[in-house]
Amino acid sequence: MTKAEMTIKIANETGVEQNVVKQIVQLTLDDIIGVLVSEGRLELRNFGIFEVVQHKARKGRNPRTGADVQVPPRKVVRFTAGKVMSAKAAGISEGPVIRVEPSV
Repeated sequence: MTKAEMTIKIANETGVEQNVVKQIVQLTLDDIIGVLVSEGRLELRNFGIFEVVQHKARKGRNPRTGADVQVPPRKVVRFTAGKVMSAKAAGISEGPVIRVEPSV
């Protein structure tokens, strides 16, 4: 599913205009990035944890030439799924459903 498809789905389910939903989705994603940059960790209950982790420098190998190369240290974002998400993805449990009714 793409961000555009998600926006259309949310707009259809809530009755809110697509432009408003698109702005809300984009603001949410921008805030997630902002928190990861400033704090390095974001925990969303029943969904999962986003965390910035540092990978150490290491030796690597160029697959074309076989030559050894030094891979520099870098930061990456790690996501760990929460219990509810893991259970639903595995088809084990329904888990709690959180719905927000639109105020029209």
